[in-house]
Amino acid sequence: MSPSTPPTLLLVAKAPVPGLVKTRLAADVGDEVAATVAAAALLDTIDACTLAVGPDRCRLAFSGDLVAAFRADEIDTAATSWTLTPQRGNGLGERLANAHSEVAGPVVQIGMDTPQVTPAGLLAVARGLETADAVLAPAEDGGWWALALRDPSAARVLRDVPMSTPETYAATRSALQALGLRVTAGDRLRDVDHLADVAPVAATAPNTRFAAIATEIATRTADQVAAPFTVRTARTYR
Repeated sequence: MSPSTPPTLLLVAKAPVPGLVKTRLAADVGDEVAATVAAAALLDTIDACTLAVGPDRCRLAFSGDLVAAFRADEIDTAATSWTLTPQRGNGLGERLANAHSEVAGPVVQIGMDTPQVTPAGLLAVARGLETADAVLAPAEDGGWWALALRDPSAARVLRDVPMSTPETYAATRSALQALGLRVTAGDRLRDVDHLADVAPVAATAPNTRFAAIATEIATRTADQVAAPFTVRTARTYR
C-alpha cells in the first residue's frame, strides 16, 4: 500500500435490535441491556472509523433493521456520509466475503465487538499493508477483530473458515497464506461477547459511550442487571 492510498474502512455489524444482537451477553443481562451495550459499541466504532479516514471512506455493511435499532437516530447521525449496504449471504464467512467484494482495496474490515479501538489503532493496521498483503489482528478468544487486505478479493477464503471458534484466527491466517499472501499480525484486542468482557474492555476506553453503559451495569445488583435503562447522555468520543 502506498502512503498516498488511504484505506477504506469496512465495518460489518448487526443492527442493535433486542433479541437479535449480543445473544451470549444477553444470557447474562437480558435482551434490552445487551442491545444497549451493542448500540454503544457500534457508535464508538463508527466514531473511530470516521476520525481515522473521514466518513467518505467508511462503509457499514449491516444485518437487521437499523430503523428498529436502539439509538437509531444517533447511529444515523454518526454514519452521515458513510456508505450503508445490507449484508448478503447465509453464514458470517459468506457475508464477510461478500462485503469485501463491494470494496476497492486497500481495505480494513472490523466488527462492532471492540469499542476500545482507536483511530490510531485502525491506521496502524492499515500501515501493515505497506510491507504485507494482509494484516490479521487477533482477538483474545482465538478469533480476530480486524482484517486488512491490499486486494479485497482475497476475502473469498472466509467463506470456508469456521467463525466464532478458538481456532478462527489460525484458520483464517492459514487460508490467506494458502493464496500465497504475505500475512502479518496486528495488535491483539479483547472483544465483547460475555458480561465478563464488559468491565475490562471499558477500562481501556474510559471516555466512550460503551464505558458509560458499563459503569451503569457495574452499579446494579444481580436482581437489577437485566432491567432496561435509559441512556441519559451521549458521551463524546475520547
